[in-house]
Amino acid sequence: MCMKIIFGLGNPGGEYKDTRHNIGFMVVDKLGHELGKDTAVFKEEEKFKSALARVGDVLLVKPVIFMNNSGIAVSSILNFYKLQPSDIIVIHDDMDLPLGKIKIRESGSSAGHHGVQSIMDKLHTDKFLRVRLGIGKGKENTGLNTDRRLNQQTVIHFVLSHFSRHEAGALKHLIKNGTEAVRVILTEGVDKAMNRYN
Repeated sequence: MCMKIIFGLGNPGGEYKDTRHNIGFMVVDKLGHELGKDTAVFKEEEKFKSALARVGDVLLVKPVIFMNNSGIAVSSILNFYKLQPSDIIVIHDDMDLPLGKIKIRESGSSAGHHGVQSIMDKLHTDKFLRVRLGIGKGKENTGLNTDRRLNQQTVIHFVLSHFSRHEAGALKHLIKNGTEAVRVILTEGVDKAMNRYN
């Protein structure tokens, strides 16, 4: 049986629950609900620094260490199961994509995402599948019909903020589509998912 491991990235703790940075957790929770038909229960395992739920040949994972150290959890699980980076799917937020947009990539840079960079550093490769979920455009209008990058402090504030009430519909749509994109990857392959969602 070929196991697939799906990592949803986020930060542990109640203060970060449902923030933009934790969209990976939200999608993995929904995957657990759908794939496991309400039987998938996440159990925290200290040796993996993660909460895990097994559904058939799919292992759902939410690291319980901070986002910037995600690679520690990912590498420990891959080493334990003797799997390759090609056996994982990483679901994470992307502030350079508009809210609701999905982009699936098989490799490439971290684009400044510290969780993804941590995984790349620990695995010594960028060759792993990512499902990037747009959490809102990470730019601000200068009033001159141009956008500029947010400064680092504003970036942190943005990704750790909660979705507003008027974004609720788009968020629900994003979680639904993000979940479906992963299911398409698992059942029909990456190319089909890319064609449908990219």
